[in-house]
Amino acid sequence: MPVTLLNPDGIMKPDVYRQVAIATGTRQVHIAGQVAYDAEGQLVARGDLAGQVAQAYRNVAIALAAAGATFNDVVRLTIYVVDWKRELMPDFLAGIEQVAKELRIAPAPASLIGVSVLFEPGVLVEIEATAVVD
Repeated sequence: MPVTLLNPDGIMKPDVYRQVAIATGTRQVHIAGQVAYDAEGQLVARGDLAGQVAQAYRNVAIALAAAGATFNDVVRLTIYVVDWKRELMPDFLAGIEQVAKELRIAPAPASLIGVSVLFEPGVLVEIEATAVVD
């Protein structure tokens, strides 16, 4: 397997992501920021952070599959959330929980970055991914 994920001793060990990804594959896959649009370009789950997180993850999965990758190959996620505050964490995690088993999400290293706005009103979350495959 080209990707090993771990939480080393001496630093925090979160459940929903890993602190370190070790990649030994040779082909990199970079997924542009995915938002909660459906295939027709319509915003899904307007005003619902959990619903938008779930849809954005689904779109990342589609993009990974097109490159011959899965969440098991992901070495890095960058997640942007509009008007982020700690109180939004339950809704954010609920969105991941909605799709975790469906998509077989692996807990790759991730950064969650609060932003004041994304490119279009109503878009609450954007997820970028980097994967490494053989």
